[in-house]
Amino acid sequence: MSFAAYKMMHWPTGIENCASGFVTHSRADFVPRIPPIQSDDLDSDWPTSRREIGPVPNLVVTAGNVLEVYAVRLQEEDESTRNSRAPAESRRGGHMDGLAGVSLELVCHYRLHGNVETMAVLSSGGGDGSRRRDSIILSFQNAKISVLEFDDSIHGLRTSSMHCFEGPEWLHLKRGRESFARGPLVKVDPQGRCASVLVYDIQMIMLKAAQHTFKVLVAKNFELDAFGLLLIGGSPVGKGVAGSGLVGDEDALGSGGAVSARIESSYIINLRDLDMKHVKDFIFVHGYIEPVMVILHERELTWAGRVSWKHHTCMITALSISTTLKQHPLIWSAAENDSGINMIQHLLCYIYLTIPGSKAYMNLPHDAYKLLAVPSPIGGVLVICANTLHYHSQQILFKFYAFYAFFSQEMPRSPFSVELDAANATWLSNDVVLLSTKTGELLLLTLVYDGRVVQRLDLSKSKASVLTSGITTIGNSLFLLGSRLGDSLLVQFTYGMGTSMLSSGLKDEVADIEGDAHSAKRLRRSSSDVLQDMASGEELSLYGSAPNNSESTQVVYYSGMPHLFFFPDELVTCRDFSRKLGTEDKRVATEKSFSFTVRDSLVNVGPLKDFSYGLRINADPNATGIAKQSNYELVCCSGHGKNGSLCVLRQSIRPEMITEVELPGCKGIWTVYHKSTRSHDTSKIAAADDEYHAYLIISLEARTMVLETADLLTEVTESVDYYVQGRTIAAGNLFGRRRVVQVYERGARILDGSFMTQNLSFGAATAESSSGSESAVVTSVSIADPYVILRMSDGSIRLIVGDPSSCSVSISSPVDFESSKSSISACTLYHDKGPEPWLRKTSTDAWLSTGVDEAIDGADGALQDQVDNFISGRPNLVDAFVQEEPKDPQKVTNKSSEELACQGRKENTQNVKVVELAMQRWSRKHSRPFLLGILSDGTILCYHAYLFEGTESTSRIEDSVSSQNSSGSRLRNLRFVRVQLDAYAREEMSDGLSCQRISIFKNIAGYQGLFLSGSRPAWFMVFRERLRVHPQLCDGSIVAFTVLHNVNCNHGFIYVTSEGIMKICQLPPITSYDNYWPVQKIPLKGTPHQVTYFAEKNLYPIIVSVPVHKPLNQVLSSLVDQEVGHQFENPNLNPDDLHRTYTVDEFEVRILEPEKSGGPWQTKATIPMQSSENALTVRVVTLFNTTTKENETLLAIGTAYVQGEDVSEIYSKELKGAISALASLQGHLLIASGPKINLHKWTGTELNRIAFFDAPPLYVVSLNIVKNFILIGDVHKSIYFLSWKEQGAQLSLLAKDFGSLDCFATEFLIDGSTLSLVVSDDQKNIQIFYYAPKMSESWKGQKLLSRAEFHVGAHVTKFLRLQMLSTSTDRMGTTAGSDKTNRFALLYGALDGSIGCIAPLDELTFRRLQSLQKKLVDAVPHVAGLNPRSFRQFRSNGKAHRPGPDSIVDCELLCHYEMLPLEEQLEIAHQIGTTRIQILSNLNDLFLGTSFL
Repeated sequence: MSFAAYKMMHWPTGIENCASGFVTHSRADFVPRIPPIQSDDLDSDWPTSRREIGPVPNLVVTAGNVLEVYAVRLQEEDESTRNSRAPAESRRGGHMDGLAGVSLELVCHYRLHGNVETMAVLSSGGGDGSRRRDSIILSFQNAKISVLEFDDSIHGLRTSSMHCFEGPEWLHLKRGRESFARGPLVKVDPQGRCASVLVYDIQMIMLKAAQHTFKVLVAKNFELDAFGLLLIGGSPVGKGVAGSGLVGDEDALGSGGAVSARIESSYIINLRDLDMKHVKDFIFVHGYIEPVMVILHERELTWAGRVSWKHHTCMITALSISTTLKQHPLIWSAAENDSGINMIQHLLCYIYLTIPGSKAYMNLPHDAYKLLAVPSPIGGVLVICANTLHYHSQQILFKFYAFYAFFSQEMPRSPFSVELDAANATWLSNDVVLLSTKTGELLLLTLVYDGRVVQRLDLSKSKASVLTSGITTIGNSLFLLGSRLGDSLLVQFTYGMGTSMLSSGLKDEVADIEGDAHSAKRLRRSSSDVLQDMASGEELSLYGSAPNNSESTQVVYYSGMPHLFFFPDELVTCRDFSRKLGTEDKRVATEKSFSFTVRDSLVNVGPLKDFSYGLRINADPNATGIAKQSNYELVCCSGHGKNGSLCVLRQSIRPEMITEVELPGCKGIWTVYHKSTRSHDTSKIAAADDEYHAYLIISLEARTMVLETADLLTEVTESVDYYVQGRTIAAGNLFGRRRVVQVYERGARILDGSFMTQNLSFGAATAESSSGSESAVVTSVSIADPYVILRMSDGSIRLIVGDPSSCSVSISSPVDFESSKSSISACTLYHDKGPEPWLRKTSTDAWLSTGVDEAIDGADGALQDQVDNFISGRPNLVDAFVQEEPKDPQKVTNKSSEELACQGRKENTQNVKVVELAMQRWSRKHSRPFLLGILSDGTILCYHAYLFEGTESTSRIEDSVSSQNSSGSRLRNLRFVRVQLDAYAREEMSDGLSCQRISIFKNIAGYQGLFLSGSRPAWFMVFRERLRVHPQLCDGSIVAFTVLHNVNCNHGFIYVTSEGIMKICQLPPITSYDNYWPVQKIPLKGTPHQVTYFAEKNLYPIIVSVPVHKPLNQVLSSLVDQEVGHQFENPNLNPDDLHRTYTVDEFEVRILEPEKSGGPWQTKATIPMQSSENALTVRVVTLFNTTTKENETLLAIGTAYVQGEDVSEIYSKELKGAISALASLQGHLLIASGPKINLHKWTGTELNRIAFFDAPPLYVVSLNIVKNFILIGDVHKSIYFLSWKEQGAQLSLLAKDFGSLDCFATEFLIDGSTLSLVVSDDQKNIQIFYYAPKMSESWKGQKLLSRAEFHVGAHVTKFLRLQMLSTSTDRMGTTAGSDKTNRFALLYGALDGSIGCIAPLDELTFRRLQSLQKKLVDAVPHVAGLNPRSFRQFRSNGKAHRPGPDSIVDCELLCHYEMLPLEEQLEIAHQIGTTRIQILSNLNDLFLGTSFL
């Protein structure tokens, strides 16, 4: 293999960053609800009045290089009862605060040419009435920053500014370093005045926000903060003080489009000049006139061995940021020196109190890692450490120990044990912070605040939940638990004031937030008199109190900044002390009752640690070709800890078949309803979903069959009045399902059940029609009750208009269409129904009645621009002309085929035309219509409608039409944005009379969308206003499809294959289709590590580790070698510590079998490991039994003991070193044991070593075998290429990579007779090597040579070699056994949840696609201004590396070619000397050749 293509097949799903902000709308767009009657009962246990839901911002998430913006949709209680057909995900979680459901709706989705390191939302800084919007700040390696804002005119994100601090001119920022522990870190000022990015560990980039019209700031009450800055009224600037001089005057913005926050300029602060060397975190604090940045840094590094000598090494420093003067004076700093405290005062003085005998704890522990800004009116900052929590503010420095307090008994201790390292946090209210720990526990931390000072911190346990990677609050009632290790959860919370703490004694119950979403956890605020007895070591429950013990020492945790006061000699309560300071006691003993419910979730299949390729339960053994590939599924080890699961991924859908019958010659099938007593009442729409179908109409080549769809499908063709003498074109229901319309080639019939009520004929020519219309027959039909539009074979249009009162219809030929000189190639009816007719929002005119009559005419001469827009596939469509039609309340969309001006082109595109159209809006309150068009060359154009109310002059769409055409349009606010379709292969259209391929469904197993029939059928399912495309390959070509709902087939469907077989099916249950691939999750309640497949019995052995709580003395004693007789003694641990529980992982191998019905998998056997024994690898191996001379299939497990000496057991064989990898080699077992490679033969009872290889590897992570060749990947020493010779029993080294590479996975890549070696590393690269002993660069064959290198952007953990499918172009002119038939691709899985493949290419295709790739770098507008060439360059992390050849093309960039307008596609193809058809054919062949699942 000399050339290859990199192709992403399943994009990342593990959320790494999440934030909320008003990106697509402003705070002023929020319409408040009518407030309910308030209750005065404050003692109730539950809130009796609804909490008002304020403005709800957008949710922005990133996963790898994927950026998504969601709108949060609220469904109120009265809406849910009125609209029971709302999707299930919007009704999840019951009722809370007047809401019956909350769901996420996708606004825009982008795949960036770079991984997002950190993200923040730059606030516009206004109050709740602000019309300004927020912007998104993204940071990328190494120092790239992009600022994005939402553009209404294109309904997407556009880049407002870019800031790059890389390259030769910025080399001095690195200070000679090449590698850095982390990427850029972005934080923003709460009031939106600036943002800052920490790059290269010590360089702070300041981004100044653009300021608009200034307002006068008048501060009536102010106080000095400990940092020496002005604090405005204790409230955030922009709320307490309107505008704050930083927000543009909204009146000056005009009534046009909204203005987003923008960055005006940037500059750099070198923190080393401020004596800061090791910055851990920084934050902007609330409530100051100027931005104040607090930086957490470590002056002197320490480590675990020096903790007893040097523990408090961290400190915080505050800078006042003046972005105008570019000054950053140090206003406050705390560090240890001779006097204990060092204060630097700047500008404004402040006063603090000291009391003799007090002791200061200004230095922070070495494990401090995160800062959290406390919202106004409290203000200040929380410092989160691994074991402690610290609060710093104007009046108080407060410490709270959350873990075992090994340090000082003076600190308050948590009543429970918890580890806070790697925790994530967000604010639920201005005094309650939600902490999510690394074990998935949710903690609620309350700052007990009396209006002036924070008296103490209260920590309580709440629910258990997913292991989070980020957490963000959305508005005042929602938060998102973003996760890389499990599904991300959208949670609604509410709280109310309950009973006094003194009278309550409730238990602390920890429940799982996913399983028990309704029980409330109570977070209590106790009175200041109730103190905990810390001197005696007694831990009081947060849910009850004990009387004060006057004889014991009471520690009062209240201090004036910067000292912590401690009174050992006399009892002083907080109340006494506050009175000494002259404060007024206003505290009230209250409790806050929190309740959580999960509202929505985002599916995550990562991290993919390992996967196996196995047969599905319902596999078809007779399938061949591409249909055979749908027999397989990918079983993946996913998640961690309690979020661990097996993810079963299937790239295509294989329906569950109920029955099948032969039906040759079928051209179309339809099911219709019939309810004669049904009244024309739209309020019965809820019951309509459960109504059974009455008839199944089957169109054959020369006749029509009619079947009753009762308990059994029985033919009633002879006893009904349907037209059965010829084939049917279409059938459907009219007049609220009271009538059936059947359209055939020369007429139509209206039926009431089985009786005909009206017969229409299209044979006679109308006066307006041309003379040749007598021979015209119906070719396509679109039905929208009570209208039917017909396209005739001569290109004319007929419209059937229904009268609901008499249930009769009449035919009309619209004059607008008849006068058109061009023939119409496709037409569709769009029924704008639902609780809120969507198209009415697109008009600026007044709607006086519901019977407004409009039609969009695409055949008129004034529409040449729009016609070209649609066929060429422009990114945005603009409505150009609207003509009124007197009796049609439906919207009729028509597109005519026009020739494209392509003179001078080698390619003829004159016959490219639209052959089918569909426009549909599915039933949801905020849903928008989709428009699908199929072109004659097989291209599918998909558009999503949106509103844009700007004037023509403000539109950013280049090809928008002139204002003369659109000024008269009543739909001139209507726009369409192009949607990219994943996982769909183009299909060449046949020249013959094609049947309609698009079938819309509204309820198949609760899902809605459309089905695309043809040679490559696919499901287009609608979730969150996005189309999920799932192909169905198992039956080959499908010629007809329809839904079926009856007794035996509940919300199922019927389809007919091209081989003449009709199948009645249902969608597989327990499968989530709201993902790039359909996925089924099998929870394991443990961490899966490795999985293998046993094909003979269809079993999956899997290594699982489960956390188990054990006493500490038991854990420590198990680590001691008992044989020598050592007794476990540790004088540093007291008996109480020895009986504390400690969590250890216990390993086991489970053997799972898929359930026949598609339910949860069954555990057939469990092989437990011994204590301290870790299972490292499991493989099904085929060994040659030297005794019986037969092959045996065995399960081999490699383990390691976590003790002083590693011993592993494989059956009865003990070896030195950890068994990290296993493989079968020509009937022998190859074992990687420590630094040694051993080859064993199997005698049936034992393993005997027959060969070994002592290589320098430190730890083998992978073994791969092809014939007698062995590929070894080492954790640090790159790869080794070995061969095995049976004669002489010799393992010999052929070549190796002399560079140092931290391998993750390895595999062989086969392209015909060429063998290549592929390896992935810790820097997210993939390298391809080859063995060429005859080349001089290989040092006489000792060195592996580089064939290609590529930056994937994800940690690849597993490669799987699969044979590529031969495509139509491969089969042309190739002989059997040629290189193209022996071609393999590598499927890979990554830790971010992505799946892709590396596929070999022939040189001609590679050169063509590489030339196209170079053109697309400049031709495609890249989101966030990122360069795809830079992204794919090899990353060496500062190590010396010689660049390898550029021999891999990036299909992530190439897929943008189909999204370009047709004119640009032709132009680029012409520039590189090829044709558009040739390029699309190459891309299509690559897609089909890698359709493995």
